[in-house]
Amino acid sequence: MRLPFFVYGTLRPGERYHDEFLRGRTRCEEPGLLPGALLYDGPGYPYAVEQHGGTVTGEIVTALPEAYRELLDALDRLEEYVPGDPRSLYERVDREVTASDGRVVRAWVYLAAPAVAARLRAHGRRIEGGDWLARP
Repeated sequence: MRLPFFVYGTLRPGERYHDEFLRGRTRCEEPGLLPGALLYDGPGYPYAVEQHGGTVTGEIVTALPEAYRELLDALDRLEEYVPGDPRSLYERVDREVTASDGRVVRAWVYLAAPAVAARLRAHGRRIEGGDWLARP
């Protein structure tokens, strides 16, 4: 599936990896929200963890068709996601996200892998408000 990506941390505009990974590879980047998730602080980057009642702020990124496969592979490497590998920090899953105009879009989202999510729920530092850019 060629879904857009929902990014919520270091890939957002003005953040560390935005230009390196997204510049020149996207057709559109627009504000969006991921319902049903909370945001936790990681070692220099955030983790979204599924949980009812929470919302994570980010951007919906639509790749240029000719750059899609390259971008997907690059983001999988950045997020240390390997399908089926229990050592992965994140899982890439498709979820419904809401664009700023109210449209609901299916997008790839990198969520904390199950073991990481369990650790964060038990001992993690939550980013109140769900916005990486507004963290203290």
